[in-house]
Amino acid sequence: MKAEEIRGLADDELVSRIRELEEERFRLRFRSGTEALEEPLRLRSIRRDIARLKTVQRERQLVGRGR
Repeated sequence: MKAEEIRGLADDELVSRIRELEEERFRLRFRSGTEALEEPLRLRSIRRDIARLKTVQRERQLVGRGR
């Protein structure tokens, strides 16, 4: 996901997307312990997408406080 796409999401969409990606990351990490993953780099991209989403979420929190 691009940062521009993320900034276009509403707050509730942002939270639900974070939750979905964290669940997917959990499932992939669990599966990687028992078998080889088809796309091992998917874990990296999920982790980075979560970081981007949380960064935008934090920016919105700071703007809401008036900083």
